[in-house]
Amino acid sequence: MTQDQQLFVMQSQQSIREAYVEASSFLRQQQVMEPESNTKLLLEWVLDLSGAAYYMALPDPFPSDKREAWESVVNRKAQGEPAQYIIGEQEFYGELFHVNPSVLIPRPETELLVEAVVKYGQSLPAREDGLPRICVDIGTGSGAIALTIARLCPQWQVVASDISPDALQVAQHNSRQQGIEIGWQQGNLLEPFTGSRVDILVSNPPYIPDEDIVGLQPEVREHEPLTALAGGPDGLGPYRIMIDQLNLLASMPELIAFELGQGQAPDVAEMVRAAGYGQIHIIKDLAGIERHVIGILI
Repeated sequence: MTQDQQLFVMQSQQSIREAYVEASSFLRQQQVMEPESNTKLLLEWVLDLSGAAYYMALPDPFPSDKREAWESVVNRKAQGEPAQYIIGEQEFYGELFHVNPSVLIPRPETELLVEAVVKYGQSLPAREDGLPRICVDIGTGSGAIALTIARLCPQWQVVASDISPDALQVAQHNSRQQGIEIGWQQGNLLEPFTGSRVDILVSNPPYIPDEDIVGLQPEVREHEPLTALAGGPDGLGPYRIMIDQLNLLASMPELIAFELGQGQAPDVAEMVRAAGYGQIHIIKDLAGIERHVIGILI
């Protein structure tokens, strides 16, 4: 807590609604982005309420035995800690994923990457040998992409990899929690798959240019793992490496899918095209930003 930051101390004898208003106002004064949504997320977690039960409880007195926990999480949020790390979870494609500072917090735009992989992957003609397709998720983090694809496409064999053993522990925890069994590899980008068959390759790699890291929101810059953010001088380093590493595989993947940063789609699409992918799809996120590049080998 810096000298110019205030400590949140809850007023006594409030309703849950009044506690929400008080905390969201405090977070706004502390220049926390999206104070209302952060307050609601933390309040639901502290009270163990959600949906209609949360709204029905708003007129009720705030439980006195929850006061200390409430003050603690509001102060942590005021200091910039992401609410998802405070509560230890984030929803992705309708499932809750455990998250901690070892992994990036899954973003809604990545759900569109999953949908594209499922859509184009399922449209591929059946393999002549009748074997299931192998889909690998490079840099899996929390496992959100890999586990969601495995849930949506149980006929595929899904394998997730990450260079970070701590990240893999988080992903494997989520695998057990969701009852979804997939394969795991530790290593840098495509290296763990040397000599292996990969039919579908998907990755949401670090793509932020190094010089842009300092301009990120403090809660991202100071709390989320730097190795999952920084993509080199122009942010395109991981894509170049993965494209170069395709020759490590037993054969070229039929489908390759990348998430990327704003303004990077033309460069990444050209890399994928130059690698031999004749069909290119560029997908925009809900904000209209070209967010994903899909390449299909034809």
